Amino acid sequence: MTSFTAPGLSADSATVVSECLQERLSALNDLHLTLKHIHWNVVGANFIGVHEMIDPQVDLVRGYADTLAERIATLGSSPSGTAKAIEKDRTWADYSIGRDTAQAHLGALDLVYDGFVTSHRAAIETVGEHDPITEDILIGQTAELEKFQWFVRAHLESYTGELANAGQSSEKGAAAAARSAD
Repeated sequence: MTSFTAPGLSADSATVVSECLQERLSALNDLHLTLKHIHWNVVGANFIGVHEMIDPQVDLVRGYADTLAERIATLGSSPSGTAKAIEKDRTWADYSIGRDTAQAHLGALDLVYDGFVTSHRAAIETVGEHDPITEDILIGQTAELEKFQWFVRAHLESYTGELANAGQSSEKGAAAAARSAD
């Protein structure tokens, strides 16, 4: 429970919003680490393009984490940015691809973005009932993350508009499908 919150926001609403943001903060911290992992482990013909495409995503995601942590503090709660917090809040599987081709990583990353964007949209619904300021922050972040997913999908898309990883439900399956389509 908080001893203060933003003016015009009830303590109960601040608690709901802060708890939702904490889960999203952990997810952003995990996404940052996943993106860096891909950046370090991508190989193959499209290495440099993908390697360099990932860094701006890393920087933006780190900034988003900072924004959410500061919002949590603004609402009177204490953000937790530790590895233990990520593990506690995690409802998703750890990224499963090691050293692999650009296409394989992009196929898997597309699924990561599917899950992440879906979760961010759910958070928008949750906080929207309590705090339009926080809702606006999450909407802006989601729009940019969807754009990054479009960048990823551009590498996976055929001239007919089909994704190389279409129909896959696991990162390993998506990586294999994307790798074989290359």
